[in-house]
Amino acid sequence: MANLTENQAAQRIAELVEQIRQHDYSYYILAEPTISDREYDSLMKELQSLEANYPSLIGDDSPTLRLGDAPLDGLAQVTHRIPMLSIDNTYTEGELRDYFHRTEKLLSGEPIEWVVELKVDGVAASIRYEEGRLVQAVTRGNGEVGDDITHNVRTLRGLPHKLFGSDIPKVLELRGEVYMNNSDLVLLNEERIRNGEAEFKNTRNVTAGAIRLLDSRVCAQRRLRFLCHGMGFCEGIKERTHMGFLNRVKELGVPLTPGVRSFADKDELIAHCNAIVENLHSLDFEVDGIVIKVNSFDQRETLGSTSKSPRWVIAYKIEKYEAVTKLLEIRTQIGKTGTVTPVAELEPVQLAGTTVSRASLHNAEEIARKDVRVGDWVVVEKAGKIIPHIVRVERHRRETELPAYEFPTKCPACDSELVKDAQGVYIRCVSKECPALWRQRLRYFATRDCMDIEGLGEKLVNQLVDANMVSSFGELYALKLERLMTLERMGKKSAENLLAGIEASKNRGLSRVLNAISIRHVGQRVAQILTRRFNDIDGLMAADLETLSQVNEIGPIIAKSVFDFFQSNEGQEIIAQLRASGVSLVASAEDQVDASGALAGKTLVVTGSLKSFSRDEIERLIERLGGRASSSVSKKTDFLVVGDDAGSKLEKAKSLGVTVLTEAEFLERFQGPV
Repeated sequence: MANLTENQAAQRIAELVEQIRQHDYSYYILAEPTISDREYDSLMKELQSLEANYPSLIGDDSPTLRLGDAPLDGLAQVTHRIPMLSIDNTYTEGELRDYFHRTEKLLSGEPIEWVVELKVDGVAASIRYEEGRLVQAVTRGNGEVGDDITHNVRTLRGLPHKLFGSDIPKVLELRGEVYMNNSDLVLLNEERIRNGEAEFKNTRNVTAGAIRLLDSRVCAQRRLRFLCHGMGFCEGIKERTHMGFLNRVKELGVPLTPGVRSFADKDELIAHCNAIVENLHSLDFEVDGIVIKVNSFDQRETLGSTSKSPRWVIAYKIEKYEAVTKLLEIRTQIGKTGTVTPVAELEPVQLAGTTVSRASLHNAEEIARKDVRVGDWVVVEKAGKIIPHIVRVERHRRETELPAYEFPTKCPACDSELVKDAQGVYIRCVSKECPALWRQRLRYFATRDCMDIEGLGEKLVNQLVDANMVSSFGELYALKLERLMTLERMGKKSAENLLAGIEASKNRGLSRVLNAISIRHVGQRVAQILTRRFNDIDGLMAADLETLSQVNEIGPIIAKSVFDFFQSNEGQEIIAQLRASGVSLVASAEDQVDASGALAGKTLVVTGSLKSFSRDEIERLIERLGGRASSSVSKKTDFLVVGDDAGSKLEKAKSLGVTVLTEAEFLERFQGPV
C-alpha cells in the first residue's frame, strides 16, 4: 500500500469509506448484516493503514474517526437554535388519560393520531448535519445552552458522518439519545476488573461521563450509540408528521428508536404501552418510560409549549427497581401450548418492597444472549406490576469458570423430545402423553373465559391427573360421583357441585370451546371472530387455509395454526370427544350476530358504570345486534351509551355531535334484553 500513488490511495480510501458506510447502514439501520465482523474489521484496518500513510487524505466523514482523536483543552458552550425543553411526566393510566383529554380540548375535539416511542435512558443530545455532513453535536445542558461534544459523537456506532441519498436537507438537526447497550457494559466491566479498575454500576452513568470526556479515544472505547427521536432546527424537510420525519431520516441512514408506532385509538395505545412494559426483557438497553407524541406538526404548532415543556408530548414513566443477587438454579415450566419456559431461582432479595426469589428468563435465546449461568451474580429488575426479569449478568464477578447453561432437549416432565418453533424462539413439548402439558391445558379449559367449570382449580386438576382419572377432555365429561369421592378431601357435596359445573359447561357454546382447547394463537377474541364467521364446528373444520386467511382480523399465522389443528389427528380427536360428550359445538346466543339487526352498520362506544350489564356483556350485545363496539369516540361513532360517572368520552361525543343514550334509552330504542 505504501507504493500507491496519492491518486490511487485516494481512490481506494474513497472505496473503503463507501463500503464501510454501506455495511454500517445494513447493520445498524436495516439490522441485516451483509458481512462478518472479521471481514468488517479487515476493511477498517486497511483504511486505517492507508490513512496512516496518507494523512492528508483523511476526510471529515471517515469511519476511522470513531476511534477517537487527540484530546481537547475544554468543551465549548453552544446555544441551541431551538431550545431543548423537558417533557412532562405521568405515572398512571389515569394521568395519561387526563393528558389525552386536555390535549383534545385544546384542539377543539379534532381527531388526533398519537405516536408511541421508547424513552431510552441515556443522555439527550442534538446533532446537526449541513449539506449531509455531521458538523456539530451538543448536549441538552440547561435546555438553552449545552456542551459541544462533536468530537465524541463522531465515535458513536451506527451514526453516519455523511448522510445517505441525494435529496439531502440543507440543515438537519436531530434530537435523540446517546446510550449504551447492557451487553457492552458487561464487556467494559470485565475489562476494567482485569485492569484493576472499579466497575461501572449502570449504562446511564457510563454514557453521561463518557460523552463529556475531553479525550474522544476514551469515549470510543465505551461503545456508545445514538437513537433519533425528533427534530430541532431544519431546512429542507417537507414532512408534516412525526412518522413522516422519522421515515425520512431513516432513509438518510440515521438510527431510530426501535418499535415506533402510531395510534388513533387511545385504548389500543395504552394496551400497547402495557405490552412494552411486559417485553422490556427483550431489549439490550435501558428504558425508563414511554413517550407519547402528537403526530401532526400542524397540531403541535396549535398546542405550543409552556415555559418548560411542549404540550404535544408526554412521558409515561415506568417505575423500575433493580437489585443484585445470585442465580441459584434454572428450572423449566410448561405452558398450555407446550412452551418450555426457563425460570431463574434466585437468592432472595428485597425489590420494590417485596422479596423476590424467582425471575423469568423467557426463552433459550435470551439465556444465550445474556450469557446467564447458574452461580452468576445477576442484576434483576422489576418494572411496573410485571414479574421480575434479569437485565444482565455481572460477569466480572465470576470467580471461577461456570458451565454454560444447556437448555433441555427432552421434556423434564415426560422425557419426550422437545421441538423448536420454525423460525421462532420457543421450544415446546408436543407429546400428547405429557402430564405437565395436560395439567396446564385442563386448568385453562376450566377457567372463567373458557368453559367456566366452578370448583375445577389447580389443586383438583393435579389430583385428577395424578390419579389417572382424567387424561382427556372426554374423560373429564365421563367422571362419576363414586370415583370422585375417592379423592383426598373430596366429600359428596363437593363432588356433586363439580359434576354440576361440568354438566353446565356443555352449553357454553362454540367460541368458549375454541378458546378452551389451546389452539396456538387462538384466544377469546379470535375464538369469537371464528365463531361468528362459521357458526358451527363443522363449517370451521371444513374451511381451507385460503378461506381462513380471508376472515377479517385473522392473519396468515393464525389461519395456518387453526387449519393445522383441525387437520391433525389430535384436533379431530378432541372435537370427536367433546361431540360425544354432548358439548355444544355451535354458536351460543352470546356469539350470534344479526347482520340485519337494529345496530347493523353502527359503531357504538360505552362509557361509565352500567346497572344491567358489565362492559363485556353490553359489548357482546351490541355485536349480536349487528353493531361494532369501539373503545374511543370519533366522528365515525354513531352512539355513545353512558352510565354513571361518564368521563371525557361524554364531553367529546357532545362536541362532535354524537348521539348520546342512557342505558335505559339504549334498551328501549334497540329492544335489547335486560
